[in-house]
Amino acid sequence: MASVEDLGVSSPGMATSDTSEEPASITTEEMAAQKREERLRKFRELHLKRNEARKLNHQEVVEEDKRLKLPTNWEAKKARLEWELKVEEKKKECVAKGEDYERVKLLEISAEDAERFERKRKKKNPDLGFSDYAAAQLRQYQRLTKQIRPDLEKYEKLREESGEDLFPTSNSLLHGTHVPCKEGVDRMVSDLEKQIQKREKYSRRRSYNDDADIDYINERNAKFNKKAERFYGKYTAEIKQNLERGTAV
Repeated sequence: MASVEDLGVSSPGMATSDTSEEPASITTEEMAAQKREERLRKFRELHLKRNEARKLNHQEVVEEDKRLKLPTNWEAKKARLEWELKVEEKKKECVAKGEDYERVKLLEISAEDAERFERKRKKKNPDLGFSDYAAAQLRQYQRLTKQIRPDLEKYEKLREESGEDLFPTSNSLLHGTHVPCKEGVDRMVSDLEKQIQKREKYSRRRSYNDDADIDYINERNAKFNKKAERFYGKYTAEIKQNLERGTAV
């Protein structure tokens, strides 16, 4: 009796094993190819990120070098220039509309900003009192120069009369030729009188009390005693009274 193999007919179990091996081999190759593609994709992404980071680092180095070469107050100057440009544009806009820029600016300022500007204006030139003679002389010079109001009409007239001699050179001889006007002399005299009156207030002599106790040996020691009394007098008053009465222990 012929067997199943001799007849050339395979059994169901054999057919099943042959068909299962072929798809399994194909699936393994596809998985390996997919993993390889994924690795290559990640490698390309990392390569692109590295190039992008290198480019950004180079740009940052260039910008930092530019910032280091700029002046220290460049940011403040830049902000000031931008603010001035905005002000000029606002002025042109107001002129085009026929409005007053100062009035428009005041309408846009809030009460808090106005109060802050007023405090800043008061602190801009505080009276620090006398520190030294050089500072006092500088303050006097600045005060006098602020009071100067040039008369352009007289200047034009003087320039027409003097011509090129108005702008002297090393060869010019103008000493003693200028005669000031009466108004200028009167203005100078009144200003000098005001300075004398103000100086008298600051240079007045303090009154000396003959009845005060003498607890010092010289002027410097007297100032020191006054300062010590001002700071520590309320704490040492009882001790001082006991010493004066002779009841101190």
